[in-house]
Amino acid sequence: MKLTKPRLALICGILCISIFPILVKLRLAPGLISAFYRMFFAVLLLLPYVVLSGNFKLPSLKFALLAALCGVLFSSDVAVWNIAIQESSATQASLLTNLSPVWVGVGSFFFLKAKPATNFWIGTLVALFGMITLVGFEFFIDLNFDQAFLFAVLSGILYSIYLLVSKNVLSTVDVLSFMTISLTASSIYLGILCYSLNEPFTGFTDTGWFVLVLQAVICQLCAWLSISYATQHMRATRVSLSLLSQAVITSILAWLFLEEKITLQMIIGGIILLFGIRITFYDKTISLKRLFSKNRD
Repeated sequence: MKLTKPRLALICGILCISIFPILVKLRLAPGLISAFYRMFFAVLLLLPYVVLSGNFKLPSLKFALLAALCGVLFSSDVAVWNIAIQESSATQASLLTNLSPVWVGVGSFFFLKAKPATNFWIGTLVALFGMITLVGFEFFIDLNFDQAFLFAVLSGILYSIYLLVSKNVLSTVDVLSFMTISLTASSIYLGILCYSLNEPFTGFTDTGWFVLVLQAVICQLCAWLSISYATQHMRATRVSLSLLSQAVITSILAWLFLEEKITLQMIIGGIILLFGIRITFYDKTISLKRLFSKNRD
């Protein structure tokens, strides 16, 4: 598998977002306000650069509105996922949120011209089995249908819609202009929402503010500039499934910094998950019928 620029960008983006669950677990700010500052600080850093460098190009009204819609979708995804992590285990929230490749595949099948290939569906099944193995079958069996459960599922659905819409927008709009519009829309939307719900905008510790800025720089700007570039040049289904690998990296980071245990089951699950992702990058279509006929021969 050649490491092209889009694939390298995707790897970089995955590494950057993998630290996000670790930062959320610190609980240094409420989930909703944390999502707001992640978007707000990111746009404060990005806006001067794109304006002064002349890299911002205002798209047509249609695509500007779609980019703003992407901002609302993505910020809603981050907000409900933050709440799901803080109100339940990060394991359960991650499992349900990462069902997004299934929703992306279904959405692509019905709404996009480029239909998911056979390799995508095979890779999805393998990767999801690996993810369930990684987090433990008991968590999958014992899921509680409470608010945290619903928010985690909603997060995956919102994220899959975001990927499908952004794929359409990024076919016309450049990454920096797209990010500027979407982040501005995210900040305004979450700011109004936080104000309406009386969320605290101040009163955090110095460490809390540092983590909020870190989320904006690493988990938002670096991660999503890279992932948006990858989405622009790769299939949305492939990008969404590749993002599942963040669970493996997050587990390692949790072991290093939060002293969470890594078991043999988690290692096996991570290997299966990565193998499933690799299947989606295999160019030749996998034919189970041909495979079984060869075995009989």
